[in-house]
Amino acid sequence: MVVCKNAVVCLQIEISDIWGNLIEKPSEPVYYLHGGYGDIFPAVEAALEGKAEKHHAVVRLEPEDAFGDYDENLLQIAARGQFPEGLEVGMRVEGRNDAADEGTIFTVTDIAEDKVVLDGNHPLAGIALQFSCTVVDVRPAGEAEIANGSADDPASVIMRVLP
Repeated sequence: MVVCKNAVVCLQIEISDIWGNLIEKPSEPVYYLHGGYGDIFPAVEAALEGKAEKHHAVVRLEPEDAFGDYDENLLQIAARGQFPEGLEVGMRVEGRNDAADEGTIFTVTDIAEDKVVLDGNHPLAGIALQFSCTVVDVRPAGEAEIANGSADDPASVIMRVLP
């Protein structure tokens, strides 16, 4: 079977920056539902359309094709007293962003005296990436998978692309 709409695609993946520095290499394969369901980057879907098992692809993803450009408006400074003891740089907290109607996940990037610097950007925002993958398997999606819009494999690592 080849990669086409409503096929569940199993991939071994590696994500690196454009200089080849490894960012992520999951030990388990990634499954996604092919056909514009938002489970994987659209540029990767396009590169895999019509391909079969064992096909290897390397796709360069500019920031706008991956996790977006870095947005300085997503930086916030909050009072240290709003957070519990034990807060450390690198921790992630949920909060509100004036620019969004929904909750935002912020990364604590600095703690100084009575202030905390929070960054609502994805950690890979503003970075061009190299997405390298090999098709391990392709199978027809089940009705429930199509209705849910995602591969029905709870053990897999799904890379849902967030808005």
